Amino acid sequence: MNAFAVTTPKQLLPLMNKLLALTTLLLAPLLLHGAEEKPTTPAKFNILHLHADDHRADGLHALGNALLQTPNLDTLADRGVTFTHCYTMGSMVGAVCLPSRTMLLTGKSWLRIPNGRDKQVDASQSLPKVLSAVGYETFHVGKGGNEFTAGLNAFDTSLRMDDHTVEIRRGSSERHADATIKYLKERTNATKPFYIYFAPPVPHDPRVAAPEFHHFYTADKIPLPVAFMPQHPWDNGEMTVRDEQLAPWPRTPDDTKQQLADYYACVTGLDHHIGRIFEQLKATGQWDNTIIIFTGDNGLSLGEHGLFGKQNLYEFGGMHVPCVIAGPGIAKNKSDALIYLMDLFPTLCDFAGANIPAGVEGKSIVPIIKGNGTKVRDVLYTAYRDCQRAVRDERWKLIRYPLVDKTQLFDLSVDPHELVNLAEKPEHAEKISAMTAMLEKEMANYADTAPLKIANPNAAEWFPPAPNAKPPKKR
Repeated sequence: MNAFAVTTPKQLLPLMNKLLALTTLLLAPLLLHGAEEKPTTPAKFNILHLHADDHRADGLHALGNALLQTPNLDTLADRGVTFTHCYTMGSMVGAVCLPSRTMLLTGKSWLRIPNGRDKQVDASQSLPKVLSAVGYETFHVGKGGNEFTAGLNAFDTSLRMDDHTVEIRRGSSERHADATIKYLKERTNATKPFYIYFAPPVPHDPRVAAPEFHHFYTADKIPLPVAFMPQHPWDNGEMTVRDEQLAPWPRTPDDTKQQLADYYACVTGLDHHIGRIFEQLKATGQWDNTIIIFTGDNGLSLGEHGLFGKQNLYEFGGMHVPCVIAGPGIAKNKSDALIYLMDLFPTLCDFAGANIPAGVEGKSIVPIIKGNGTKVRDVLYTAYRDCQRAVRDERWKLIRYPLVDKTQLFDLSVDPHELVNLAEKPEHAEKISAMTAMLEKEMANYADTAPLKIANPNAAEWFPPAPNAKPPKKR
């Protein structure tokens, strides 16, 4: 046979098989190496929950505050669902964040949650454990005080960064972001989805951020809140708690504007460092596969109604918080559904494909997010200690102060800042009766037995304490 003889297919087959076997043997290490290097997308969506401390419901540019510069968090509102009426249910202590964060991680209402400081509480049905059971890697970084300790211990990794001093607090947002970015960079099992609970103590006081963020805001250019008052019109039952002592009595325009400027600087600083986390998600190819939630643990009054804390039930006060959810399969929308923070527990279970444990009282808002519903409840109630109770529907809101026998009624459709109390107008007596019955029903639903009337109420009039005076004992 000469060199140019034609080989038939039958004659060629053994030669081809030998070449194929040799090629496979030589290339196997390279193919395996390539498989190790190729990024793997988890079968389930990642979850990143950004949970700020003392964050007002209007605390982003995208949420209606034109002065605030929050470009990174605004991107969530630009592509996700904004819930304009999200609340933490209530608190039995001045540190509203404690029961709020406990409700979030248990899905239970304020009077049925465990003692958040008790390290012996069974947290086997807490949110991190439930998500871990369906394959999630769980990571927490945030403050360790005024938190649900057992719930934090339930995370695979939990980093506590208490930083109450002014100088340490100044870099808080950066340090929390650094820890989160480090976790994202060093994850060893990219096939597992992650649940990150990023919960720094910002913009809670002391309100200090890096100087470059304070330069964005000048006090004399900041307008006073629409509902600013020098003093609350009566004793609301918690007039001298620590938060309220952060401003002078009577409240002054200059001090209020400076506190607003400092608060805004902290929010902008937080937004900047959250932006760094977003960039890391994009760098690791996880941005398009991550559901991101932004919320606050409680709201905050900053001069509204003469108050400076979260121990009140006004809309621009202690229980109303921001809530924005964005991610794959979530279309841009705005919802005025009445929801609680504890509704996020079953919502994240639905996202993760986890069973919702018995005893969870929150309601999944996935149907609203997916456009298959508009609400999960008709009314919503909030409470603070034994001195304040409130209920609202889509239009009306009633606040009751049993210790001083005072009532407020607001038509939120025309008075969103709660400036005109309609409770003493005879033509609204029927509405007050209906709203009171509604409040009593909600209290019964959530095991709240506090009376709405007492036999011998205190005098409603209140006088600020003298400088350096000790606060009076609570009754």
